[in-house]
Amino acid sequence: MRLLVAALDAELVAFPAQIDGFDRLVTGPGKLKAAVGLTRALSAREYSEIVVVGTAGALDPELEAAVHEVGTVLQHDVSDLDGIVGQHVSLPARIDLPNDGHAIATGDIFVDDADAVVRIRDLDAVLVDMEAYAYAYVAGEFGVPLRIIKAVSDRAQDGATQLWDEVVATCSAALWQSFRADYQL
Repeated sequence: MRLLVAALDAELVAFPAQIDGFDRLVTGPGKLKAAVGLTRALSAREYSEIVVVGTAGALDPELEAAVHEVGTVLQHDVSDLDGIVGQHVSLPARIDLPNDGHAIATGDIFVDDADAVVRIRDLDAVLVDMEAYAYAYVAGEFGVPLRIIKAVSDRAQDGATQLWDEVVATCSAALWQSFRADYQL
């Protein structure tokens, strides 16, 4: 059995309520809810793979507004004792996933301004979200393979929050199309 994970119900609106071979988990937004929700699910049942789907802001203006595989996760809202942004005092700075793909920076804020985009791009990420790092860390702790697929919902600039509400259904449809093709459903 595999586990299909999203932060919000809206990101799964185009998906069928039940998919053969997959359980479904909606954790809620942010790193803490993502970590707790996934930890509970993995403590209750064994899974052969976790597949995370969701939306992300694009930090790179050249990045196509499409569905993208994530290959590396990092945090943009932490710093170590020396004040180095992106470094945590006790967690790995980056987690590489088994699939090739883009780097995504996770933080507990919805990025929607140009100054934040510049700061986060300096960490070598091209996407931004609020949960990917937490999912990757928990999956690693449980030894369960993880795949993260993100649809670009906005450019993480001014007005991104309002734009997300308008495009999340379209992103969900694109995610479902990609997911269905990848898993031959």
